[in-house]
Amino acid sequence: MNNQNDYFKVNKETWNEKVKIHSESGMYDLEAFKEGKSSLMSYELEALGDVNGKSLLHLQCHFGQDTLSWSRMGAKCVGIDLSDEGIKLAQKLNEDLNLDADFFCCNVLDTSRHIKDTFDIVFTSYGVIGWLPDLKPWGRMISERLKVGGTFYIAEFHPIVWMFDYDDGNGGMKYGYMQDEAIYVEYEGTYADNESKMTSKQYGWNHGLGAVINALTEAGLHIQYLNEYDESPYNVFPDLVETESGMFATKDKLYPLIFTLKATKR
Repeated sequence: MNNQNDYFKVNKETWNEKVKIHSESGMYDLEAFKEGKSSLMSYELEALGDVNGKSLLHLQCHFGQDTLSWSRMGAKCVGIDLSDEGIKLAQKLNEDLNLDADFFCCNVLDTSRHIKDTFDIVFTSYGVIGWLPDLKPWGRMISERLKVGGTFYIAEFHPIVWMFDYDDGNGGMKYGYMQDEAIYVEYEGTYADNESKMTSKQYGWNHGLGAVINALTEAGLHIQYLNEYDESPYNVFPDLVETESGMFATKDKLYPLIFTLKATKR
């Protein structure tokens, strides 16, 4: 298989299946969310601050918890995702919670075909860029959808963590830090429910930090900062230990788990 549309089709099928499992998982804790708990983490909350009255485009929103959390804070939100099952659930949650977010199902690279508005904020987070074979069209789309003076913000797992094979039980280093070839993995369960009987089948790509920065700067964005952290808000990798801050880290903290980047459109 070497057609990108074929890769995306496989990924879409997997994410459609994940929606039901994730929405019932303890990690996503949908009942607490419905009762008012925010799904947003400290990195993005501190970075974006008061979003009340601002327009916000959330890329790769899964079933919309973060989008709706921003909406609860007063932002006028639009969420997009590849999974139509995810978007259906996001729309239902939006209606059930009496919020005013909008959701569209599309490949993130095709966002500008479906959405013509520009936004004060474009936001994306945690497990997003690895689904894209090339970040340059991603960067151009972000620039297209940002207002002049607008902010792009990403909180994402550090590219170093994707060099390891988490499926063989040993966690050895297997993949390139920068790897053009698609990486295919197939495993039982999902990151939110290891006991699930679903078989996750997915294609992904590894992108170094240079590729992220260049995709954005070549599209005309100005990088305000790039930060790296050895603590993750999610306990999704093997053998992490909980820290005093309530986050998770490797025992030796030899490499970062998260990076955050903030950029503006001039």
